[in-house]
Amino acid sequence: MKFQPRSALVGTALALVAGALFAQASGLTRTMVGRADVSVPGREAVVARVEVSPGTFAGRHTHPGDEISYVLEGEAELLIDGQPPRIVKAGESFVIPAGVIHDAHNATDKPIRLVGVYIVEKGKPLASPAPAK
Repeated sequence: MKFQPRSALVGTALALVAGALFAQASGLTRTMVGRADVSVPGREAVVARVEVSPGTFAGRHTHPGDEISYVLEGEAELLIDGQPPRIVKAGESFVIPAGVIHDAHNATDKPIRLVGVYIVEKGKPLASPAPAK
């Protein structure tokens, strides 16, 4: 089969739209603010400003690398598969290992805002939806 550049562009566009729909439908907004190579071959650091809207779930998902986050404002219940739920608040941080399914529930009337640093495999989507429990 011959490579079709137009097909590749359509596939890339669909992947971007799917990622945007996942974020919008779940109440999660992720704004990329930086990206750089790290000392581990094949990995990069992605820095993002993350917000979960009031009264919503972020949506169950995984990352192709570790997530290290610092909560700037608000609070939410952090739901990591295999761990008891816990509340994270402004001034606190958390780490989620690569591939671990997780979610966040903002049961408050204010958004939770955080800075997320992801040390991820290059060329993979930053987040992938995970099946419902």
